[in-house]
Amino acid sequence: MGSFSEVFDRSVIFLACLLVYFSQTCFPVSVTPILLVIIFGGFLSYFDAERIKIPLIAAFIPVTFFLPGLVVFLPVIACDRLFGSRPYFNFLLLVPFVFYLQPGMQRVMMMSLALLLPAVLLSRRRGLLVALQKRHFRLLDEAREMSLRLQQQNRELIAKQDNELTMATLNERNRIAREIHDNVGHLLSSALLQTGALRTVNRDEKLKLHLDALHDTLSQAMDSTRKSVHALYDEAIDLRAQIEKLVENFSFCEIRYEYSIAGNPPLKVKTAFIAIVREALANLMKHSDATYASVVLREHPALYQLIIKDNGRVVNYDPDRGMGLKNMADRVHALQGIINIITEDGFAIFITVPKEGLMRESTDC
Repeated sequence: MGSFSEVFDRSVIFLACLLVYFSQTCFPVSVTPILLVIIFGGFLSYFDAERIKIPLIAAFIPVTFFLPGLVVFLPVIACDRLFGSRPYFNFLLLVPFVFYLQPGMQRVMMMSLALLLPAVLLSRRRGLLVALQKRHFRLLDEAREMSLRLQQQNRELIAKQDNELTMATLNERNRIAREIHDNVGHLLSSALLQTGALRTVNRDEKLKLHLDALHDTLSQAMDSTRKSVHALYDEAIDLRAQIEKLVENFSFCEIRYEYSIAGNPPLKVKTAFIAIVREALANLMKHSDATYASVVLREHPALYQLIIKDNGRVVNYDPDRGMGLKNMADRVHALQGIINIITEDGFAIFITVPKEGLMRESTDC
């Protein structure tokens, strides 16, 4: 559809043609040519496709041979950039002028030809403006796309840096836990053995009270150290990071990964899920022809859930064969969980582990 600038240019040329039309005496003045040029000009302004403009012009030019008044308004038609990809078709507009170049009509034809030049220039200017506008919008789109791509890369870089920082922090916690266990734990154990030996050989009742108090203090220190080491080691294993690492290193087929566990699961759950996912992906590479797989970990109010699926064909499946599946089942059952294996439409492992038993066991420890 034509812009305001195009409508304005066409209106100026139309008014100029209208003055020429009413000032000539070569042929009768009629409202028919005016109405026809308004109709054709409106259609040319509304439609942008050349496949529509070409038939309109092809129909307009022959009509000028029957209505001489239409020749005066050919500059209005020329205001439109008729054939941008086929500029030689613009010469068709000169055919009616040649046809009417007769004695008595030369003055009108020369005036119309004089209006044709600014009409073509206006059309050319508008075409350049349209091309510049399209280029401007294309550059804006490319800049916006580049900005979005840079933002995405920046987010990925930040996520990667955060992941590396998290892994470094967890590795440092693991190292500290080992140091405390190997050094402080052994020293406290040795001190407890020595105090126990002193309590055994001691015969002084007054000293016995002090040795008992020392033994109790060392026992409390040992329990506190043991709990701290377990807490550090528990936090040192990041379930999400470990599963992400396994998924990133898996290149056998396309794989989708979903993690929606908000809290920090108990250590036994984390180690079991990591081992199960590792075993499942290894079995997939060895025994499956799958082209797609998914690993999903979810947390529900009362349980943890792990789902591993692929679209490979299942041939001669025997649940009693294979140590890998048996080890998975043993790990799940040790957590009082349930494991279901479905072999329809691929191979799927559904695992649910209740939270209640884990929380009670954690409290007891």
